[in-house]
Amino acid sequence: MYQAINRIVLLITGLCLLGLSIIGQTKPVRGTWVNLPYQDVRNKYMNPAHVEYRSAKFWEKKITELSEFGVEYIVIMAVANERKSYYPSDFMEPAYNKGEKSPVEAIFETAGKYDMKVFMSSGWAINQDDNLRLPEVKEIQEKIMSETAAKFKHHKSFFGWYLPVEDSLEPYLSDHAVEAVNILVNKAKELTPGKKVMISPYGICHANIDSEKFEEQILKLKVDIIAYQDEVGCVREPMPMKRMKENFAKLGQIHQKTPIQFWANVESFTWEKNDNDRESALIPAAFPRYLSQITGVSMAGAEEVISFSVYGIFDKPDSEMPIGQPCFSAKAYQDYMDWKNGKGRWNFLERTFKGEVDHVGVNKKISANCKQVSNVERLTDKKLGQETIDDKEWVDFGNDKMEVVIDLGKATKINTLAGRFLHYNKQAVALPSLVHFYISKNNKKFKRVGSIAMEATKNDRFDCWIDLVITDNIDASARYIKIEADNRDNNKILCDEIFINPKW
Repeated sequence: MYQAINRIVLLITGLCLLGLSIIGQTKPVRGTWVNLPYQDVRNKYMNPAHVEYRSAKFWEKKITELSEFGVEYIVIMAVANERKSYYPSDFMEPAYNKGEKSPVEAIFETAGKYDMKVFMSSGWAINQDDNLRLPEVKEIQEKIMSETAAKFKHHKSFFGWYLPVEDSLEPYLSDHAVEAVNILVNKAKELTPGKKVMISPYGICHANIDSEKFEEQILKLKVDIIAYQDEVGCVREPMPMKRMKENFAKLGQIHQKTPIQFWANVESFTWEKNDNDRESALIPAAFPRYLSQITGVSMAGAEEVISFSVYGIFDKPDSEMPIGQPCFSAKAYQDYMDWKNGKGRWNFLERTFKGEVDHVGVNKKISANCKQVSNVERLTDKKLGQETIDDKEWVDFGNDKMEVVIDLGKATKINTLAGRFLHYNKQAVALPSLVHFYISKNNKKFKRVGSIAMEATKNDRFDCWIDLVITDNIDASARYIKIEADNRDNNKILCDEIFINPKW
């Protein structure tokens, strides 16, 4: 009896530890929305004019490429628009060439080939501004659901439904929103028993998550999955990352009280012109920003990370049918795959977002070239800043060239040196253009051990992000370390940590 109890306790403990380790891992992005209709300028690079995005051949190629990227879940935004359908409808004219395979058929068939899962949309009755309070809109949406269920539920890739009822969570879901969602859930369960139903609400930035009402409204929902929009791409506030991570942690706690799965809809985009403007195209955000987002929601306990969007934001560099912002979408794809495959600086940067990097620091003597620079001792205190210029951990070097010397107190074997910097163009804060690392035994004669150019995407009109520079394989002994950083376009340099032999 006691042995059996001990085995059960050990099993439960092991599962708990496994759960904690899973939560601690940054999860790869496993889902994406796809747009079939071209709605407005936001889709400029997602549904570009140079490809026939309404053809089956296009979608067979793109679903294949998404599978190669690691996507498992395909979320169709809408299967109808402007009273035309992207599947063979009995009551709407086709939005694709008559007599050809429809885009929706191509998506389901290709997804099944790669064991991917598709969320069917209830579509738009008229357009993206459908008002579910209007009886005729609700009637057409339910008609679309009935028709698509009959035509596609037999596909092995038919995983469930995405309800485009993106109501606001500010300050919490309204009774009307809960009612509208649950009516559509009942319809979906009636048409396709056992299939999942997902919604993706917005508004966590200004939601009153701490209120009892917020939790009550979530618990009333009959959906299987809530993929909360993180709103970082939408820039609901100037520097949203800190609040987003705090709010996702609170959402994770709420979902421990409900069987509804807790997913994250991480926004991969930024804006070509004005933010949150239908006349402004969606373009790839800086990858360090995106990496911080997926790390944050993973740490909050999100069970799956999906994204609006992989499609049209990350695009295979050698694709036969390229889409996305020229050059930048291919670069976003390569950066993500490098992170996923453990190449370059990305895994180190990821660990800094978790605060898990240890190094030779604390109580080191540091001098700076500029006397007005304060708190320079913070550069080795092992405390890291967040994506906001107001965080006290950032050491502000102003518009001057950054130059600091660190005295380790004794000769130390040096193998790796790194520095972490902030970029926020709106406040004239930028990554350095070049960072130089030197070592010395006597604080007089310095040997340069690395000079690295830092990348800064041109898509930086709105976003604040953190990046780092690293040089390794130094294999030398030194007491003094000097770091010089050249400012970019006369912008300010903000640095929060110099890493000496970091462990990650």
